[in-house]
Amino acid sequence: MRTSILSTALAAGLAVSCSAQAQTAPPKPAATKAAPAASSKAAPALDKAKLESYLRHLDLIIPQVALTIDDPKPGPTPDLYQVDVHLVFGQASQDRTYLVSKNGQKLFRGSVHDLGKSPFQDELDKLKVDLQPSFGAPGAPVVMVVFSDFQCPLCKEEAKILRENVAKEYADKVRVYFRDYPLDAIHNWARTAAIGGRCVFRANPAAFWDYHDYMFAKQPEITPENVKQKISDFAAEKKLDSMQLNRCIETKATENEVNQSVAQGKSLQVDATPTIFLNGRRLTGSLPWQNLKQLLELEIDYQKAHPDAGEKCCEVKIPSVIPGKQ
Repeated sequence: MRTSILSTALAAGLAVSCSAQAQTAPPKPAATKAAPAASSKAAPALDKAKLESYLRHLDLIIPQVALTIDDPKPGPTPDLYQVDVHLVFGQASQDRTYLVSKNGQKLFRGSVHDLGKSPFQDELDKLKVDLQPSFGAPGAPVVMVVFSDFQCPLCKEEAKILRENVAKEYADKVRVYFRDYPLDAIHNWARTAAIGGRCVFRANPAAFWDYHDYMFAKQPEITPENVKQKISDFAAEKKLDSMQLNRCIETKATENEVNQSVAQGKSLQVDATPTIFLNGRRLTGSLPWQNLKQLLELEIDYQKAHPDAGEKCCEVKIPSVIPGKQ
């Protein structure tokens, strides 16, 4: 089934781009229009009212959808501004980015790329995976960052594909990182499960993937009423400290970590789960293994000749007091 980020709005007649085979994202409050910053320079040549009218006509955005336009930011080239636009309809939301000429007369949709860098450099710069659950080879040429939701059926499918295939076939070439992205608007126990996962990871990092597999396997049985009991059952099965784990969940000790993960996803304009970033390339929805394997092979081959991603490209070298040693 194909599900749009603004599926409820689509029912009302709004035409927006959709995320194929993915769960819809959580809502976020409508952004407020920022007041112009005090500056001695002339204000940007951007008529927001004119741009809003143009975008509504261009993309068939009905009046019931709130549309907010941020102030222009420096674009990828000196003659272009980046303009971020926010759409909100009920509990659904979406962010879009446009490029506008500095004279305010030309609108561009798409991306501008620096041929000297990865075409996904903007995404790579935002993907932070330090101290996150992972499996696979450190320093692998291919990194997969998975934004997932324990209550999402498509995430369950994709998790099974990744766990059964990636580690077995690409143990020395691919590293997989997990990032929480609970869709609070439509999933009523996903956040508790995310908090619980972070509590497990904090207490015993090696046990996280057991928790990951357990929660997805038990997904059909879990409800808002029994989710904590299911987590306790897992702790007992794995001989973890149930009292400590329950206290961590009850006090929401790890919720800030979940919020940070969600904030990172929003900065990347993640609007559906599962969303995978394969060396920065966005893949939305559950992909069959043969399709995903083909993409992995292409990326592995590309990195042999053009090493611009993976973990090695982003390592921080620690200076050594001994010359030539790092």
